[in-house]
Amino acid sequence: MFKSRGDIVYKCTVRLLEDTEILECEFHPSYKGKYLLDHVCSQLNLTETDYFGLRYVDAGGQRHWLHMAKLILKQVKDASPILFSFRVKFYPPNPLLLKEDVTRFQVYLQLKRDLLHGRLYCTANEAAMLGALIIQIELGDYDPNIHVGNYVSEMRLLLRQTDSIEARIQEIHREPVEGTPGGSGGVKGMSTQEAERQFLKIACQLDTYGIDPHPVKDHRGNQLYLGINHGGIMTFQGGRKTHHFKWSEVHKINFEGRMFIVHLNYPEKKHTVGFKCPSGASCRHVWCCAIEQMLFFTLASSSDACVYSGGGLFSWGTKFKYVGRTEREILERDGLLAPRDHQDEGSSTSGGKRKASSVPATPSTPMTGDFGYSSLPRSTHSAPLEESASVSASEACNGGCLLAGPAVDIALAASASALGDDKPGQCACHIAETRIALASDYNPRDSFEHSSTESAATSHTHITHTGPPTAAGGGSSNEEWRAPPAPVPPALQPPPRPFSLLRAFVPSFVFVWISLAVLTLLVFETDWAPLRPLKRKPELVSLRHHYYAPLKEYLRKKVIELF
Repeated sequence: MFKSRGDIVYKCTVRLLEDTEILECEFHPSYKGKYLLDHVCSQLNLTETDYFGLRYVDAGGQRHWLHMAKLILKQVKDASPILFSFRVKFYPPNPLLLKEDVTRFQVYLQLKRDLLHGRLYCTANEAAMLGALIIQIELGDYDPNIHVGNYVSEMRLLLRQTDSIEARIQEIHREPVEGTPGGSGGVKGMSTQEAERQFLKIACQLDTYGIDPHPVKDHRGNQLYLGINHGGIMTFQGGRKTHHFKWSEVHKINFEGRMFIVHLNYPEKKHTVGFKCPSGASCRHVWCCAIEQMLFFTLASSSDACVYSGGGLFSWGTKFKYVGRTEREILERDGLLAPRDHQDEGSSTSGGKRKASSVPATPSTPMTGDFGYSSLPRSTHSAPLEESASVSASEACNGGCLLAGPAVDIALAASASALGDDKPGQCACHIAETRIALASDYNPRDSFEHSSTESAATSHTHITHTGPPTAAGGGSSNEEWRAPPAPVPPALQPPPRPFSLLRAFVPSFVFVWISLAVLTLLVFETDWAPLRPLKRKPELVSLRHHYYAPLKEYLRKKVIELF
């Protein structure tokens, strides 16, 4: 007569990377997130599913990634209708190493979307080249009989698509590819696959590759954008990368309320930086994204992962368990890496468990280093880290300059023969050779700051443009830098005081209860004039009659019995 819970079927819509393409799916209440992702990937003939995920927006407008090990219905219980977006979750450091062409094509679609929404920050010349490659992929070689007029304007390629950019895109599209008769660095003559590979090669070398900008503020209140990818955690201001915390330097990540906290390890010192998020929900989302990205690109095996907690007083109950394969496991499965021995895996496991502790590993005593101010656990500081302004010839970008992690380094070495047709040092050098005056019409910084974290059709969040900082504001952090103090011999350094939950909690607990007792006595046992209106309130009269008076009489009898 009545349907059981297992017989109910829920319907949802999955929006693919092309906004015009959607999938209508069904799931039962007992189905978990992995079922829906596997179903979508099977419809797209994707076998390398580990790089992708499903994103949704809750009733409060906060975005979330669908957790693979949790029930779908429990995660989207307040959503109506149920809408998901199929997106690249873990951007591969080198997409050219992907085995399947269909996987590379999906990554290309994601990067094309990032370019359109301003998340893929690049210069005007790089934007023109990427736009020309998209035209080559989708329209083929330039044909004067077909491609007439300003045919580029009919396609939306960039967030700031000006007339000068469109003219340069058409010029590159008409020019033959370099190495052919009359070739001058254009794209004419490239096959679809070659153009796609060239697009991926240029895109993966940009600072904002794989970045979904999260709006945050530093301790001075300056508007920043936090980006997380395979290389670590980065901050951007005005479209310019200001800080880069590599995963090898990150010791622990946690949050407290709206404060996202990163604990860093440097030689002979530790440091803590914090960023204030717009809300507690957005802070938890940033923390979850950072934990997932860190584990995916640094863990040797998913079995090494344990349960991770936020670690702050106001984040109790916020735990995260990583589910799925890691990047190293994928590369080992594809034969690009040799399996690690048991000893290496054991050391990685211990490192993963160390990071799972909710107690900050940084000492609670101030440490003043070359950052110009004290470093305290759970601080609100967003410390500027000095980055080298010059790049040596040995560090020049050669197609893999942004790749990070030992797994990827070995994979690149193993696949060098497969990519031998790419010339070293050719980081879109044809772009540099065709410099044009586009900066006045195309401001990529505005594009990055205006980039939406999701299209308007699938998200309610919006990043507010605060405008580029003034020269004085931009240089304030540099003025505070000073030379580091003389190093203290290790023998004279006091040992860090271990954190004790009991020592931190008991004094606060006793203070609160003493304060409440004193306040109660002032209200009920004194006739102080300022408290008379408060004593006449019905709530306090009822509280005194039903609770305070009986408790007082009970304690009086007990005291009389004792003495």
